[in-house]
Amino acid sequence: MKKTETAVQRCKTMSTLQKILGGKWKLEILYYIAFRDIHRFGELRRQIGEITESSLTKQLRELEADGFLIRHDFREIPPRVEYTLSDLGRSFMDVMDYMKKWGDRHLPNVQNS
Repeated sequence: MKKTETAVQRCKTMSTLQKILGGKWKLEILYYIAFRDIHRFGELRRQIGEITESSLTKQLRELEADGFLIRHDFREIPPRVEYTLSDLGRSFMDVMDYMKKWGDRHLPNVQNS
């Protein structure tokens, strides 16, 4: 099968979702903002723990550019920035909630790689 034939058979919706949410930390970031009420950069970094500042910054910027997050800059000194879900981000939370419940039920015995 030729490359062009394979590309035509791909599901555009799933491919787009993979591009938007495929970052290593994006689902976790969305989860903490939506379900744990964590909205500030430092809080997110402490919660995730293993993420670098540059990776967190990159992931937050991409989620904002893709319309899942809204960045609120309070223009204060010291700087204060908070992230909230956009309408698009909120509309995805039912999916996230289902994924979390599915994972709690089906993944306890799966070893992390």
